[in-house]
Amino acid sequence: MKNKILIADDEPNMIWALKRALNKEGYEVMSVENGEEAIEIFKKQEPDLVILDLKMPKIDGMDALRMIKEISPKMPVIMITAHGSTKVAVEAMKVGALDYISKPFDIEELRMIIRKALEYKNLNDEVKYLRGKLKEESSKIIYQSKIMDDLLKMVYKVAPTDATVLILAESGTGKELIANAIHEFSNREKGPLVKINCGALPENLLESELFGYEKGAFTGAISRKKGKFELAQGGTIFLDEIGEISEAMQIKLLRVLQEKELQRVGGEETIKGDFRVIAATHRNLREMVDNEEFREDLYYRLNVIPIHIPALRERKEDIPLLVDYFIEKYSEQMGKSKMNINKSALERMMNYEWKGNIRELQNIIERCVILSYGHEITEDILPNDIRSISYVVDPNFVLPEEGVSLEEVEKKLIIQALERTGFNQTKSAKLLGITRHTLIYRLEKHNIDIKQN
Repeated sequence: MKNKILIADDEPNMIWALKRALNKEGYEVMSVENGEEAIEIFKKQEPDLVILDLKMPKIDGMDALRMIKEISPKMPVIMITAHGSTKVAVEAMKVGALDYISKPFDIEELRMIIRKALEYKNLNDEVKYLRGKLKEESSKIIYQSKIMDDLLKMVYKVAPTDATVLILAESGTGKELIANAIHEFSNREKGPLVKINCGALPENLLESELFGYEKGAFTGAISRKKGKFELAQGGTIFLDEIGEISEAMQIKLLRVLQEKELQRVGGEETIKGDFRVIAATHRNLREMVDNEEFREDLYYRLNVIPIHIPALRERKEDIPLLVDYFIEKYSEQMGKSKMNINKSALERMMNYEWKGNIRELQNIIERCVILSYGHEITEDILPNDIRSISYVVDPNFVLPEEGVSLEEVEKKLIIQALERTGFNQTKSAKLLGITRHTLIYRLEKHNIDIKQN
């Protein structure tokens, strides 16, 4: 599609020369002879670039610039000035003009300024598009917690690069959803997103699924088949449960990541790879490396950008939103009017540990919507595991008359746990009954610096 340029100048000869030069460059050119017509055309045609002469009848270039910027703040505008009016041109740039050029000017100089201006607009359009995609994709991720907000900011920052991403998360936390988001915001979003669960296939089948095979490579290989890596050309491949692959497969995968090339099973042709890799696992790969269960060189190839998805118990403030979302979803699916959840049932859910994370929560809400007769989910319909939660309080504890600061109590408990364990984060987290990632989050929250100890 041609870029549209609007020119406003009261000199017919100038308009003729500009149109002739810019048409040769492949631009679609519209022209007017005063600022008033420029504003009218601008509103109707939505050009990609505007060139304004400073001195024009009816509405001069400066006023036209101000009006255009009110309508479209990001619109690139180039000002044409008469010799000696540079001071006014600088003032125009303060108002919002992208650049200016003085008469008489070299047409090649104007071409360069126009190219720069259109690059600026294209960049702004791309940023606007990506932000729109971020808003659209993140709307599928239900949250209100800071920890999830920080995660999505990380996703937005990493997505436009081609860096390999390793998603670390427990089962049921939404690894695939985050992988989808990274691909959707990336420069490869128009390419395919190919997914494979590495833990769901035996080694020999996984190899042929990943790399493909040639006809006759093994019994049953009656024709050539492209593998997942080949199918992901120009796009992204998502390797879920990467921690489950064998040592032999780790070696083969390492070569593909290092060389960005592969061979089909039973084939000799080397295929150049053009894909981005996102891997995910619920296992502790660093610990597996230490135990010689996972290759260290492959670990570093995968762990370029690590992204940790918090467990649901680490983002409990998101539970009410998730509960409401799933109630609405399953009420609609089952043809019921939207149900509610009463306070005591929600409190039970807030205090449950959710070892199956969001997937477990989703399944329980589906069950509750099916089994409920009225318009409210009550405590008695919840599974036994959730209903049987007991709340243990020290009988000797008495709340002071003046009250307490829970934030300060939490901070003091964390510091005590760190001091008791010699500032070992893993042991401190265990002592506090939380995960190490939760402890790190709360260290940042309370500005506790353990580097000095």
